[in-house]
Amino acid sequence: MIYLDYQATTPIAPEAFDAMLPWLRDGFANPHSPHAAGRRAKAAVEVARDQVAALLPAGGRVSFTSGATEALNWAIQGIAGPVVTIATEHAAVLETARAGGRCTVLPVGGDGLVDLDAARQAIRPGTALVAAMLVNNEIGTIQPIAELAAIAHAAGALFLCDAVQGYGRIPIPDTCDLIAVSAHKIHGPKGIGALWIRDGVDLAPLMHGGGQEAGGRSGTLSPALCAGFGAAAALAKARQMTDAEHVFSLFGLADSLLGGDWVVNGSIEHRYYGNLNVRLPGLDVARLMSDLRDIAFSAGSACASGSGRSSHVLRAIGLSDTQARESVRIGFGRYTTAQDIDDAMTRLTAAAHAQCIAA
Repeated sequence: MIYLDYQATTPIAPEAFDAMLPWLRDGFANPHSPHAAGRRAKAAVEVARDQVAALLPAGGRVSFTSGATEALNWAIQGIAGPVVTIATEHAAVLETARAGGRCTVLPVGGDGLVDLDAARQAIRPGTALVAAMLVNNEIGTIQPIAELAAIAHAAGALFLCDAVQGYGRIPIPDTCDLIAVSAHKIHGPKGIGALWIRDGVDLAPLMHGGGQEAGGRSGTLSPALCAGFGAAAALAKARQMTDAEHVFSLFGLADSLLGGDWVVNGSIEHRYYGNLNVRLPGLDVARLMSDLRDIAFSAGSACASGSGRSSHVLRAIGLSDTQARESVRIGFGRYTTAQDIDDAMTRLTAAAHAQCIAA
């Protein structure tokens, strides 16, 4: 199988897998227990915390969570008051913000970027929180996070960055107040994420209990998951430039192999290049995926794949429902080879054009 769905999840790094094994097999003690075995487990957790924090701004603390969805829910629900966010955000942000009842959703342009003038009009004194995604999970667009954070702070609001797709890949502005990240998007294990909380920011707890984590998050941590996350973060930090050059090269190759009939969704300039979201008029994506079952790619967010609805992100950038359903997301990264891209794009374009000609 050729795996091209890196926005949904990434293959686990061998280094992360190896870091987890001792804590799955022998180091099973509760890291919150005071005995020697518990203290050893806690030490492993703290090493991992430092490794995760090394890719985040200084002046804050990392709280481990069950994943980015929990981190985002905690950040939004933990700040009382009106929220301003963007139409292309992940459902974990949009649905949580809307559930709070006082939510303003900013539109985006055809390139997927928010209009900063519209943001200034909407983010006024009285706004409690502004939430925006660093790298969009469907179209790869990079939002102007530093500028949005400055607008939020000028209005007296806090700023939450969903950095899940950008963490370990591109710099995160140090003006954020809350940052959500996930292990399995950087070649770590599923089931663990983190919320970075700037010093001086207080959140109401999302879950009540022992309050084991910084910021008051309750629940027993898994040393194995923490160790895997930490190892993946350390590897991402060491390979950041190498990985960026690799995906940029693969993007250029994939784009050239697709040819001029395909339209790229989202900004070409302001994007993470491990994401290529494209559409072809008349394409039946479901049939294409059935024809190419040994190539793993996507029609959009894995989180919304069972909804039956077309992508809210593609509709937000102005695509019709039909155009949104003609779009595919191709995601690649560290372990994708040029041969993978060559083989997959050659077969994908041949199958797509044959389908459109037959129609």
